[in-house]
Amino acid sequence: MRLYRYTAVLMTILVFKTSVKYKKDIKLLAPVLNTLPANVTWHFDLEDPDRILRVETKEDVAAHVTEALQLNGFACEELVD
Repeated sequence: MRLYRYTAVLMTILVFKTSVKYKKDIKLLAPVLNTLPANVTWHFDLEDPDRILRVETKEDVAAHVTEALQLNGFACEELVD
């Protein structure tokens, strides 16, 4: 008989209000956001009035995301429940 052990790691979705307005801004930020830890995905919603950035992650990267955008000249604020 074979026993299997599964460890469930829950993904968290972080939501940020940003000042990113254009696709060219996203292209500028992509190399920075792609340095986030493995298993992190991100997406901007430029049609939302708050220019939302969603980050799906297993780790707490909120401070890293905020700092990365601010260092590149963009406002970034995590939206929490």
